[in-house]
Amino acid sequence: MSTGEGTLKTMTSIDSLMTSPPVTALVGEPLTAVIRRMHDGRVGSVVVMEGTTAIGIVTERDVLRAAAAGGYDGMVGAVMTVPVDTIDVATPLPTALALMRERGYRHMPVTDHGHPVGVVSLRDLMRVASIGPAEVPRGLKGVVVADTEVGDVRGSEGFYHYRQFSAVELAERRPIEDVWRLMIDGALPDNPEERAAFIAEVAPLRAITPSVLAVLPAIAAVSEPLDGLRTALSLAAAERGLRPLIDISPDVRRADALFLCAITPTLLCALHRLRRGDEVLAPRAELGYAANYLWMLTGVEPTAAHARAVEQYLVCTIDHGFNASTFTGRVVASTGADLGACVVAAIGSLSGPLHGGAPSRALALLDEIGSPDRIDDVVAPMIERGDKIMGFGHAVYTADDPRSLMLRGVARRIAVEPSDRHLVAFAEATEAGVIAVLDRLKPGRQVRANVEFYAGVVMQLCGIPPAMFTPTFASSRVIGWCANLLEQAADNKIIRPSARYIGPPPPQPIPAFR
Repeated sequence: MSTGEGTLKTMTSIDSLMTSPPVTALVGEPLTAVIRRMHDGRVGSVVVMEGTTAIGIVTERDVLRAAAAGGYDGMVGAVMTVPVDTIDVATPLPTALALMRERGYRHMPVTDHGHPVGVVSLRDLMRVASIGPAEVPRGLKGVVVADTEVGDVRGSEGFYHYRQFSAVELAERRPIEDVWRLMIDGALPDNPEERAAFIAEVAPLRAITPSVLAVLPAIAAVSEPLDGLRTALSLAAAERGLRPLIDISPDVRRADALFLCAITPTLLCALHRLRRGDEVLAPRAELGYAANYLWMLTGVEPTAAHARAVEQYLVCTIDHGFNASTFTGRVVASTGADLGACVVAAIGSLSGPLHGGAPSRALALLDEIGSPDRIDDVVAPMIERGDKIMGFGHAVYTADDPRSLMLRGVARRIAVEPSDRHLVAFAEATEAGVIAVLDRLKPGRQVRANVEFYAGVVMQLCGIPPAMFTPTFASSRVIGWCANLLEQAADNKIIRPSARYIGPPPPQPIPAFR
């Protein structure tokens, strides 16, 4: 047993952590009544009862899915999770924590001799487990470090959301400007007028000032666009006069966030074009976000199909839980630094190939394989050597990556030319072949294609060069970063974890020179 689990066992018990009595519902009640009960009780779940027996549970996840399916008009029985797992009140807390982690539960009904007496949450168990010097997993995997309203990733379910909405549903139904407003302001536009007002607010922020534009050629000459963005964005932020988060009001923080989100795509496209020896193109007022991005990048006004495909990619990559770059940005924000410094730090984290740098490498894998009959010859030796297969596997998802599934459909939709259809067919054959090899050599691992695999295919079909794959990722992820940074600043505590020293025991005498 780890030290942390020992602390967990001795400090408290399930009955001291659980919500008791549980908030309950009957199977035939309207879902709207249950949602109201969750809100009034400030709980994340409701136990569905039949007599004195728990037969199901309705959680925040079930409510989100009901909303994505078209509303809250149904009955509880149509949306509840069944069968329901329960946990006995006498269960040791380390066992309860391990069980909830293993099964991916956020809430579990607690029973005493079979009768429901409360509900325990994973958050409460994790909070108690964090007291004392716990055995922290490498890379902080699974460690809860903050509360957030921005969004979440539920890896075992293959589901992620932005605030209360499915991220994939948003990518399928809304333009990126709407989702941008959701992430920064917490609400989608209710009507075309609200959408137009937000677009009008951010449009002037996209332009590069003459003084910043004057130094971009020198930056582009010595660095790739994503590397150059760190310098260019620092300069733009300094020129705007961004001040420390702890010294400014929420309204000023929001204005700074909108500026950083708006200027980032323009800077990236300018750096790319200058590196190629082309002139910088200003954004066009009549074009939407994604169409403008393709225009500023390529100098060609895109087709509606290509603009929409890129827009869907951008929406589905805005945020993805406490990934490395988001966490990096929040650490810097916790020090009170200005938003520009926070975003630049996040860009540095994103530049690593194990985070945002994989789409072009996934296409390189396709190039190396060349034809479906070579999949086993190329991939099997890589797996046996322990090499990472770019475009496959994810730190969170144990099911299919929902972004990959959506982008596969996008790729099929926009593949009109024979060469495009050939690329998509080859990608799908490669996906199936690589999974077959992984399942054979790594049985039980359930490694599947991640977002980078079909992201590279979609971007290539839309005319985005491989050098701009990760920068394109950054052009949308900055929105998610800023949403997290504003949340951090609104309720801040400096992030200052501890490390476990494993070196020689101190104090040692300091040796003299020989």
